[in-house]
Amino acid sequence: MKKVGIWGLILLLAFGTTSCGRNQNQTDNGSIMGEQTGGGRVYYLNFKPELDAQWKELAKAYTKETGVEVTVLTAASGTYEEKLKSEIAKKEAPTIFSVNGPVGLSTWENYCYDLSKTELFDHLTGDFYLTGQNQEVAAIAYALETYGLIYNKKIMADYCTLDNAVISSAKEIENFETLKAVADDIQKRKEELNQKFGYQLKGAFSSAGLEDTSYWRFTTHLANMPIYYEYKDLGVEQAAEIQGTYLENYKNLWDLYITDGTVAPGLLSNSTVDESEAEFGMQEAVFFQNGDWEYANLTNEDNGYLVSASDLGMLPLYTGVDGEESIGLCTGSETYWCVNRQASQEDIDASIAFLEWCITSDTGRKSIAKDMGLAAPFDTFSEEYQVENVFKAEANQYIAAGKTAVPWYFSTIPSENWKRQLTSALIEYSQGTATWEEVKTAFVDGWKREAMAAQTAQ
Repeated sequence: MKKVGIWGLILLLAFGTTSCGRNQNQTDNGSIMGEQTGGGRVYYLNFKPELDAQWKELAKAYTKETGVEVTVLTAASGTYEEKLKSEIAKKEAPTIFSVNGPVGLSTWENYCYDLSKTELFDHLTGDFYLTGQNQEVAAIAYALETYGLIYNKKIMADYCTLDNAVISSAKEIENFETLKAVADDIQKRKEELNQKFGYQLKGAFSSAGLEDTSYWRFTTHLANMPIYYEYKDLGVEQAAEIQGTYLENYKNLWDLYITDGTVAPGLLSNSTVDESEAEFGMQEAVFFQNGDWEYANLTNEDNGYLVSASDLGMLPLYTGVDGEESIGLCTGSETYWCVNRQASQEDIDASIAFLEWCITSDTGRKSIAKDMGLAAPFDTFSEEYQVENVFKAEANQYIAAGKTAVPWYFSTIPSENWKRQLTSALIEYSQGTATWEEVKTAFVDGWKREAMAAQTAQ
């Protein structure tokens, strides 16, 4: 199969659609096909705690169909690396595990079996995989996700009817200058909107919380923007040092979040992601930075939110970079399957067979697309196996309009400690006890320091 480069995700979104030389069971095109029945064990250490029940149900279905036992263990949120280190050292170690990107792969490459000659690899719609030092296919993405600036279309449409509104349609927001003008005006006129349309607006943006459940939205997802632009300038996809060329643009959007937000900047250290979601859901804010995974929560009637699916839209993360009118939403993956090369060949074959069944069988595809709500980057997921999610449609529309999807380069962030230090600097800056220079130091100097520490530890 010919890979189509990093922008192969355009095909997926728009149309929905290392080996030791010991593996047998090759198809006519030379691909490896794992045994569907017989010996071998499968032990999957699941990365996503929210999908624990779904993976266990799918494992049961596979066992019923093939007779092969599949064990699924799910690590608690934020503990995956720790759990993997513990489990991989056991005699009955996981045969399938996950890495979150190049940095994660660097830790586990010696445990990653080459998947280049498998049906799993051949069904990829683009280069959604990671290679090791020997250019072996060490990890394959199994879910693509999209994030940006979620907004309430209904409130925005009502705002546009006000006298002297900055815009006449949300479609006019194609850069930071326009976004800021709109947000500033909404912040200034929120009481007017409340009185005229019955909303409960407290701010243009829901709280940019920096509490433990929420900081990743800004030290990972928002931080991706200056990383993306700098990598683009350098023509690289990973770097041991970063100059911070676009940190003023990062500051542009962060300042807008905290000046036109629902929560005072000094209180953000205790503001959670659930609170931010609820503010948006209850029409207390027009904008909410997050991803397509929020669709289920926002449309879940049990949550009592006032928004509906038809109210939801998503804008790119505009930061004021020249030419940003050409970008779309941030689309990528931090969930990659790996098969444990330290396992027996029998277990390796059984594990590959299970993963191939997951992406080719009706049962597996329905579970992944409908029950788990994942957009899988395999050509086996035809129209009937697409995720029902309005944010996916938004991503399609940007691509159809010729916009460039922004890759997820935050997976190259050198460590979790880097994110924590950046969070601390943002808290200090936001509450007025530090300057932006401290944020830049945490971003740039911290990156170099943590990258060197990671290299030394290998």
